[in-house]
Formats: sequence, structure tokens, C-alpha cells
Amino acid sequence: MNGNKFSSEEGPGDVPPHLWRNARLATLDPQKRGLGIVDKGAIVTEGGRIRFVGPEAELPVSAIERAEITDLEGRWVTPGLVDCHTHIVYGGNRAREFEMRLEGATYEEIARAGGGIVSSVKATNALSVEGLVEAALPRLDTLICEGVTTIEVKSGYGLNVGGELKMLRAARQLERVRPVRVVTSYLGAHATPVEYKGRNGDYITDVVIPGLEYAHAEGLVDAVDGFCEGIAFSTAEIARVFDKAEALGLPVKLHAEQLSNLGGAKLAASYDALSADHLEYLDAEGAAAMAAAGTVAVLLPGAFYAINEKQKPPVQALREAGTWIAIATDCNPGTSPLTSLLLTMNMSATLFGLTVEECIAGATREGARALGLLDETGTLENGKCADFAIWDVESLAELVYRIGFNPLHAHVFKGERIDR
Repeated sequence: MNGNKFSSEEGPGDVPPHLWRNARLATLDPQKRGLGIVDKGAIVTEGGRIRFVGPEAELPVSAIERAEITDLEGRWVTPGLVDCHTHIVYGGNRAREFEMRLEGATYEEIARAGGGIVSSVKATNALSVEGLVEAALPRLDTLICEGVTTIEVKSGYGLNVGGELKMLRAARQLERVRPVRVVTSYLGAHATPVEYKGRNGDYITDVVIPGLEYAHAEGLVDAVDGFCEGIAFSTAEIARVFDKAEALGLPVKLHAEQLSNLGGAKLAASYDALSADHLEYLDAEGAAAMAAAGTVAVLLPGAFYAINEKQKPPVQALREAGTWIAIATDCNPGTSPLTSLLLTMNMSATLFGLTVEECIAGATREGARALGLLDETGTLENGKCADFAIWDVESLAELVYRIGFNPLHAHVFKGERIDR
């Protein structure tokens, strides 16, 4: 990263540096212990970047002389939150399936009866790009109001070439109308539409791969995802999609080991995947393969909670293997209608046994790592994008401990302050 640099002169129209002083910083700097705490800290931003972060006593004189100053009055500051796994662009809802689960139906039973992912396809395909954006904005706004500055958005509810492209166009539009960084994932291999039932291979040939080629040509896709499961696609079928992604120079990630262990995580690791997500049925071998490949484990407690799963992801095995752990909302219409990353942190602790440190890192630094963005955001370091959240809390544990309470004071995205 760049060192502390300040212009010696302010040219016409230049925006001066901004000094955010009198703060307690959780930098998440991987070179520091724990959360990288700086008790009496300051941040200087200029041109949308962090130009200084550290003890206020070490501020360069040039920063103090020229900067606009905000006194944070001892508040805690963390990196902006990163929601690294969402399906936030979709039409309709699946409240009836929620009722069915309450009446005893399982996730697999609902999916095999024509519900699940396929049931969102009709409502999604009925909307225009503008309609999908309008539907997604209330969900996105809720996350932004919690200090989320980066969000991943997947396709996967079109299940035809035009529908998948439309979802990705809507995802790109979101960052044009809101102060947030959007990373897109092409998820054509999410489910098999009715007309291709029993013909997964034909669906991949006719829809998934051509759709990926079109999305890539249009600049709509940042990564390629898939759902590797008995009710979705096999490892061999996913490998075909990943081979195409590799040929196009796109990174991959995978929904893996959610309902069974098909070896999806090992497959993802063999492609140096950014992440493998869900992982309730992951084994020690899969965890070790992920660690060796640098593939992040993204845990999704909202889905575990919503579908009343019993088997938890093997957190201790991930720790022992040295696998990085991120957390995310998995915001989607059926199995995780969750639009709170703060609640996700609480769920990760109470349901999965993550520590406060793991939860905060999982929603910032490791979330950025899972998106391939750690050089850009996710920590407070010199040269990185000026994305950070300012909290009205006495201790960072409050971010994980509270349920249904938002202590965000304000946040900064690319150097610009955004008040609640």
C-alpha cells in the first residue's frame, strides 16, 4: 500500500484532505494483532483514499494544516461492512414456502415440489431492469444504513440467458444510484428450470455457458458461482462452468456442502476459488484444501436459521486448518430473507460459536478477501479506499451482542460521509 502522502499545494478545485480525529480505531490491519486497535487514533482521507491511519500523535503536520476536521468524540471506527454473499436482486417473495416449512416441509421437499429457487424465476423474469432495481433498493438501503459499503450481488433467478443478463444489469445499476460498491457474480448454474428437468448437461450447454459468454462480453460479471448439491448440480457439471470461467479469466466461487458433502469445496479449491459458501457438511479434508488454496469459507447463518438446519458448519475444523472465515447475509427471497449484517454477526456468534473478533473480521476484512477486494477495502490502511463506519458503542462487542438495534452514527464511502 502507499505511504502517507499529502499534496504540498492545493490546486484550483481540489478537495482538501479530511481529518477524522479523536477516534478509537479497529483497523483490521492483518499485520497487527487482533482487530488492530488504535485507542487514540485518526484517519486522513484525500481523493477518496486513506492517506493516514494511526495514532493521532503521529499525524503529519501537513494534514493538520490543510485538512477539514471532524471530531469523532471517541467513537469506534471500523472498516465499512462487506456483505460478500447476497441474492438481493429478485422479484416477488416466498412467504408461502415459509408457511410450508412451519407446517413441516423440508427445503428439499419444497424444491422437488417446484418451489425453492425455481419459484422465484417467474416473478423475477416478469420485471424489467428498472423494476428489479426498484424492488432491490429497500433491501439495499437497509444494509447501507448499517454501514455496508460493499455488497456482492448474484444472478440466478433468470435461468435463461436474457433473465440472467437482466439481473446483472440491475445489479450494476444499483451502485449508480446508491453509495455502495457492487460486485457481481454470475450464477446461471443455480437451479435447473422446469423445461430442462433431468437434463442438467443440456441446460449448461444451452443456457449457462452462452449466458456467461454474453455477460462477460458486456462487462457484467466479476466472478462465476454455482450451486453444487443433490438438488442442483454435480461437481462434474460445475467443473464445466468453472472451466469456461477460467478460460474467460474470471474467478470462481461456489455454494458447497450446504445439505450434503459432494466434494464441492475441494472442487472449488482446485480452481483457486475466492470462496466456498454455506459448508455445513464440510469435512476436514475440504477445510484443508480450502486453506491451502486461500479459498475463504463464507458462513451463512441466516440460511441455517431460516430453513431450521441441524448440522452446523465445522468452525473448529476451519480454525485448525487455518481457513479464513467470512460471514454474509445470503439475502434471498426463500431461504434467508435477511437484510441485516449486524444480525448476521449475532447469529454467527450465537448459532455457530464465532468469537466477537471473528464476527467483525468476517463482516469486513474477510468479506473483502472473499470478493478478491482486500487490496481495495476491508481494512483501514494507507492507500486503501476510504470506506469506514462510525459507531455509537462503548465496546466493539456491542456490534455482535445487540439484536435488532443499529448503533451506526455515520459512515464514509470513498471519502464521502453518509449520515443515517
